[in-house]
Amino acid sequence: MSITPPLPDGLRGLTTADAARKRAEHGRNELAAREHRSRLQVIASVLREPMLVLLLGAIAIYLVFGDLAEAIALGVSLLVIITITILQERRAERALDALRELASPHARVIRDGAWTELDARELVPGDLIHVAEGDRVPADAVMRAGTPLAIDESLLTGESVPVLREPDHDARALGRPGELGASIFAGTLVTSGNAIAEVMHIGARTQVGQIGAALGDIELARAPLQREVGRVVRRIAVLAVAVCLALVAIQLATGHGWLEGVLAGITLAMSLLPEELPLVLTIFLTLGAWRIARHQVLARRASAIETLGAVTVLCVDKTGTLTQNKMAIRRIDSGEVYDVDPRADELPESEHEVIEFGLLACPQRTADPMDHAFAALASRTLATTEHVHPDWRWMREYPLSPGLLAVTHVWRAGGDRTVIATKGAPEAILDLCHLDDATAAIWRDRAEQMAESGLRVLGVARAYGLHRGESTATSAHAYAFELVGLVGLGDPLRDETADTIAACRRAGVRVVMITGDHPTTARAIGRAAGLATDEILTGADVEAMATPELAAVLARTEVIARAAPAHKLRIIQALRAHGEVVAMTGDGVNDAPALQAADVGIAMGRGTDVAREAAGLVLIDDSLAAVLAAIRTGRTIYDNLRKVSTYLLAVHVPIAALALLPPLLGWPLLLDPVHIVLLELVIDPTCSIVFEREPPAADVMSRPPRGRREHLFEARRIVAAVLLGIAALGGPLATLAVTHQLGLAAGASRTLAFTALIAADLALVIAARGRLRNHGARNPATPWLFAAVSALVAATVVVPPVRRLFGFAAVAPLWLVVAVLAGVVPVLGFAAIARYSRTVSPASGTRTSQPNVSASRRRNASAAAGSP
Repeated sequence: MSITPPLPDGLRGLTTADAARKRAEHGRNELAAREHRSRLQVIASVLREPMLVLLLGAIAIYLVFGDLAEAIALGVSLLVIITITILQERRAERALDALRELASPHARVIRDGAWTELDARELVPGDLIHVAEGDRVPADAVMRAGTPLAIDESLLTGESVPVLREPDHDARALGRPGELGASIFAGTLVTSGNAIAEVMHIGARTQVGQIGAALGDIELARAPLQREVGRVVRRIAVLAVAVCLALVAIQLATGHGWLEGVLAGITLAMSLLPEELPLVLTIFLTLGAWRIARHQVLARRASAIETLGAVTVLCVDKTGTLTQNKMAIRRIDSGEVYDVDPRADELPESEHEVIEFGLLACPQRTADPMDHAFAALASRTLATTEHVHPDWRWMREYPLSPGLLAVTHVWRAGGDRTVIATKGAPEAILDLCHLDDATAAIWRDRAEQMAESGLRVLGVARAYGLHRGESTATSAHAYAFELVGLVGLGDPLRDETADTIAACRRAGVRVVMITGDHPTTARAIGRAAGLATDEILTGADVEAMATPELAAVLARTEVIARAAPAHKLRIIQALRAHGEVVAMTGDGVNDAPALQAADVGIAMGRGTDVAREAAGLVLIDDSLAAVLAAIRTGRTIYDNLRKVSTYLLAVHVPIAALALLPPLLGWPLLLDPVHIVLLELVIDPTCSIVFEREPPAADVMSRPPRGRREHLFEARRIVAAVLLGIAALGGPLATLAVTHQLGLAAGASRTLAFTALIAADLALVIAARGRLRNHGARNPATPWLFAAVSALVAATVVVPPVRRLFGFAAVAPLWLVVAVLAGVVPVLGFAAIARYSRTVSPASGTRTSQPNVSASRRRNASAAAGSP
């Protein structure tokens, strides 16, 4: 806790009555909560979704036929989907709650002519507050008195270096974050100095409050896969109802009874109902969340996982994402340039004094990251030298000011000897040293060369005491300073950054760095990270461009500097309007709207609650490599969803046909609802276990991402799946026809045809898995599935009570072997012919062309993979 200053002359603050009146007018210093739908309203809206209506219908059908277990299983899945939707609704509420907490620390304020401490929610415009080093600013305000403040505004601007603010008694309006002046903003952190400021804006009118408003205005779109599954379910539902009614009408017209006709219609509807689709989607994304958690990535929104596979642009912040989010001394120039090895514990003797006097110019207690950088290097390299002075006594500080961008400290070195150390902007230090023009020009050039390397440059100088009897001067200008050298500080890249960006490029994912830093710094960091730096956009450029022009420029730009929060949001929106699927990493309050607007928002674990609540994914260890691992997992999940969709479409073809054809051909019914339930016992674990555990394809990270307009149920994939399903129909239908022709009893005929259908279903698993792109990778779940299904079918044929339940009859083992071969051979034969002829590829979802992937991305991916 900093010491509260005496009451300033002429600044008396508000009375309690004044504050109460203004609170009634302006409200409290907090972000107003939006009105949220009640839980019942959310549940009602969810249950109106066609997918959920079908699930309810399926549950009702199972209850009518007394299958309580299946009804309970579908009921549980229904509750899971409703719960996920409610949690997504709460996520947006928590984002604004986090903003309210961030905007409301405690505050020291003058009330009734005396200092008091109160909850920052009680602040009103006109209050006089005290802020000092280590404090978080409680409201947007203008400094009226005190010393200059160094403010860390990275939460608002993304700029990693603190900015200077100077008191102004006459200022009447707030400036903007990142600009010089007397304005300070809610949520920012004071790194040095102390001042008294007048509150100008509170609550929603603050800069952080405006970000909250932007966050609240962004609609959470449903994931593309959710929309697509809903669309497919609606179409299949319409088809199921139409065919069901038609079959009932045909049965009645041909003289069959109501019961038989309705039973055939319900069985057909059950065979077509795609209740597996929502189950598969939920299971795949839930298990996908568990898998990426092993890469230190938490999924706050499961739909973000499948969208990862389509990401074409990854927008990243510089500070803490590409870099380590800490300042370090990278270069020292004492007349000769020395690049500092971040792992070295020694420095050349010629560089010792630069660090020695730079450290002496630092406060003993400081929150400034540049001061910490001097302390870290000194403790590592000077600890055993004579350049560390624990016995010296601090005497005085000449603080940073707009007139002199340097900090000076005076030390008593023993006896009457006084040592003065100063560090600051190179121009200020050169001015203090009173160098001749030629020498000053040489050092300015050297400082500029450092700055062009993306470093923050400080000058360091020393002086010694005045004449005997005078311990300190009234101004730092009174000392005869001698230049010691220059220091270049930078926020170093993470070790894995360059390799991760290169891997993203090979995968067809373009990385774009969006930062609040100066263009020179951004260019240097981008170049070191492996980004294209030929063309750099600035926030001003973004403001000046119309959306179509901005989108066109963004297609060839990978570094954007001086970006404000509104710029980030507009960049994301322009990229998405141009057809890109955008993921964005971020950690600050300023990132929250763009995180929520992106297709995939990825928050850093060390970041603010606001960013984490607004994002779909959270990186626990803040590693960009974890994002790449998550993209790999997302692509694998989508590949496996393609395989399982092929299987689901194909497996329903023979089931629906065998429910429809026997009544039309005048044969006894083959399938009753109980047989559909048994088939579901095969289909459900196949979808949820076998296909979910499919290993990634060998080229999963060396091909371009799928296009935004590419669908899980594309026409060519539907055709391929239907053809595969027709092949699966051939064996059971032929078995049914032959046994009927041979005059076998209805029970025996049903047993053999059903066995052939089960065998065909298992063959569909092999065909839909495919092994061409996996190079023979094994799925450990497949043998267990085959063994379990075989045991289940054997029980229905061998155990008399179970056999009677399904209307089966005992048959000779040889007939069963023939039925199995009849089901397997057509499916595997068709799949082999299709694969090697390259006319269809239903198994792996292989694409021979990518019409929805931009030409530039295909060229980039081809070049990265070494393609011609």
